[in-house]
Amino acid sequence: MPIKTIFLDRDGIVNKDVRYLYKIKDFEFVDGIFEACLCFHNLGYQIIIVTNQSGIFRGYYNESHYQELTRWMLSQFEINNISILDIFHCPHGPNSTCSCRKPKPGMFLSAKQTYDIDMKNSWMIGDKETDIIAANAAGIQNTILVRYNHNIDKSDSNASFFVGSIKDSIKVIVS
Repeated sequence: MPIKTIFLDRDGIVNKDVRYLYKIKDFEFVDGIFEACLCFHNLGYQIIIVTNQSGIFRGYYNESHYQELTRWMLSQFEINNISILDIFHCPHGPNSTCSCRKPKPGMFLSAKQTYDIDMKNSWMIGDKETDIIAANAAGIQNTILVRYNHNIDKSDSNASFFVGSIKDSIKVIVS
């Protein structure tokens, strides 16, 4: 039976966006991320993180650094009784011809194939238009763009909903 999923971008949604983040000491969870994820689980959603990590391609850090940070991040979710089903990442650069780098839908399609995801009843929560474009291309129409302090012109976005924080996304998904 297909599962419904909340897809989360990492940098800017799970953690505060720090350019080319790979050190645990620089990682800071976004306020409300644990509360939101617990709520999503209680609503019957699985959680998958999809993240572009061009710092690997650019040589700022390597795959081992990324995996070490990811293991630590997952341990923090576990401490808070949150299970992350999987994390998909693209290590390629912005000009890559790969199919995985958002705004291309490759990470979403890989997740769908791996876990039999019901894309129609799933959601994407991101902080950039590329997150929304990738989700739409993969068949996810339920999208939330978290604006934080960004000036985002709603008329230039394909997002279904706009909120000011990850906590605010709870109200959208519950309704």
